Amino acid sequence: MKLTGFGDEISPDLTEQLNVLESEGIRHIELRSVWGKNIIELTEQEITHIKKELDKRGFRVSAIGSPIGKISILDDFSTQLKDLDKVIMLAKNFDTAYIRVFSFFIPKNDDHFTHREEVINRTKAMVKKAEENDVILLHENEKGIYGDSPECCLDLITAISSPYFRAVFDMANFVQCGVKPYTEAYPLLKPYIEYVHIKDARFSDGKVLPPGLGDGEIQDLLTKLTEDNYSGFLSIEHHLAAEDEFSGYSQKQLFQHAAKDLNRILAKINKEVSS
Repeated sequence: MKLTGFGDEISPDLTEQLNVLESEGIRHIELRSVWGKNIIELTEQEITHIKKELDKRGFRVSAIGSPIGKISILDDFSTQLKDLDKVIMLAKNFDTAYIRVFSFFIPKNDDHFTHREEVINRTKAMVKKAEENDVILLHENEKGIYGDSPECCLDLITAISSPYFRAVFDMANFVQCGVKPYTEAYPLLKPYIEYVHIKDARFSDGKVLPPGLGDGEIQDLLTKLTEDNYSGFLSIEHHLAAEDEFSGYSQKQLFQHAAKDLNRILAKINKEVSS
């Protein structure tokens, strides 16, 4: 398993993002925003600068954390395809096969399956572009979108049925949907998991917590991934707030806290598996 992380959860500044990742022994970055600008909004000059900095410091991009599909299913879709063209170009530029996407927010009180056909049609159009450009779209199980439950994720992935459309497994997002990630979601989605987001949350209020302190069954899941020889990325997306027990913490410190908690869990798992 390879560690990576969302650099913009450390700082808007690229240099600080890389400094903190490096301090935690992480040599990959998931690009979502830099200097307060979403990856799609960056200019050619800014993209060139980022690429030079990453190359100079020996970093690789694990995935483009795009916002594609993070709109209402009722919104115009044509602009999404144009944005996807740019994101694919970015993936090629940064030498990564992976692009994170979503499956469209469903209006509150609507049954998800009411919009199933439109979700699948849109997703197929996106995957067609991915196939043509040899990149892989990674669907994240975000709360409120079509694929927010294990069943809907499975329905979408099997309906698309393409090696260019795989799953990002986000434990905290499942918890916030009332789903037990390891017990209920993993058995359904195991064959399709290509990438894992590391953040934890608790059922009672959906609050995001450091890895291992919530109801995300992180140790159970990572143990099983280890036993199943998963060799993909674990991407730290802590989403921790600088409040309560973390009052006074900077985003840099919160990221480091999450990274250290994850490494403690991994060390414990490796010791147990090898003993």
